[in-house]
Amino acid sequence: MTYYRLKGDFINMSIMEQIRERAKWLNKTIVLPESMDRRTFQAAETILKEGIAKLIIIGTPEEVAENSKGLDISKATIINPHTYEKTQQYEDLFVELRKAKGLTHEEARRIMLSDYAYYACLMIKNGDADGMVSGACHSTADTLRPSLQIIKTKPNTKLVSAFFLMIVPDCEYGDHGAFIFADSGLEQNPDPEKLAQIAISSAESFKLLVGSEPKVAMLSHSTKGSAKHPDVDKVIEATRLAKEMAPELSLDGELQLDAAIDPGVGSSKAPGSSVAGQANVLIFPDLDAGNIGYKLVQRLAKAEAYGPICQGIARPVNDLSRGCTWEDIVGVVAITAVQCEA
Repeated sequence: MTYYRLKGDFINMSIMEQIRERAKWLNKTIVLPESMDRRTFQAAETILKEGIAKLIIIGTPEEVAENSKGLDISKATIINPHTYEKTQQYEDLFVELRKAKGLTHEEARRIMLSDYAYYACLMIKNGDADGMVSGACHSTADTLRPSLQIIKTKPNTKLVSAFFLMIVPDCEYGDHGAFIFADSGLEQNPDPEKLAQIAISSAESFKLLVGSEPKVAMLSHSTKGSAKHPDVDKVIEATRLAKEMAPELSLDGELQLDAAIDPGVGSSKAPGSSVAGQANVLIFPDLDAGNIGYKLVQRLAKAEAYGPICQGIARPVNDLSRGCTWEDIVGVVAITAVQCEA
């Protein structure tokens, strides 16, 4: 359990309960473009019933009717892109944003009406929505491509990366079992500069979502020079760069996983480290390690795994695993709404 100041009071609640309550208070508008998937509507029913966010669902009447049978989505705003009054406005915006790439009106309309993620991103860019959640039946590339073309990256941010918010039950490590694992969904093999940027962004995300001070471990198969290899050198250099870029951040490396999270091992392998044995933000050296790591913890420790959550986009856009449940969508929508706060 953890504590978060909400409306002037300290309330004892789980991390996801905190996030849902903050989302309710923020009352943001999130777009769900996957009207072709029933999980969208199952999630929408709960989101609307609990007041987690206002929802816009993009789809034709036929798509909505077929996939929402038996579910109450009456409080959602349903937009048919083929007939909506602002479709021409979004088309003009799309052409203006991509004119350097030679996008024509005809092609812009074709893309918008065949790929609702583009339509959703144009709504966000136009100020008609706050964030988007997609990916239940689309690849990560198909979810992120529209956001990078239309919404683009945050100011002073060069890199879009992804993390999982992991909540491990009955866990003495991390922040009462809460961790961020990054990058576990997007950057295949980041160089030291990218790895440093992932670490800094992930620390900011942990602070925003969990409300506690991040302690960032740059993970490796080596702790403080116990092994020699170019892969270790990459993590050492990334640690140096991250400390240079964010000297106020509690960050250390290179650390093996046990040294990062177990106080006894940490004090033995990395004496004097302000992070060893206390880490709650785990930065993996590459996507293989990050993806395998989060799935191991999810399956073997029965952890809740929310993500991949994106960081570095100018407005919140989040991906879903295609194997997600509708409950996962509810959680990611709540996280997306809280990201709007930043």
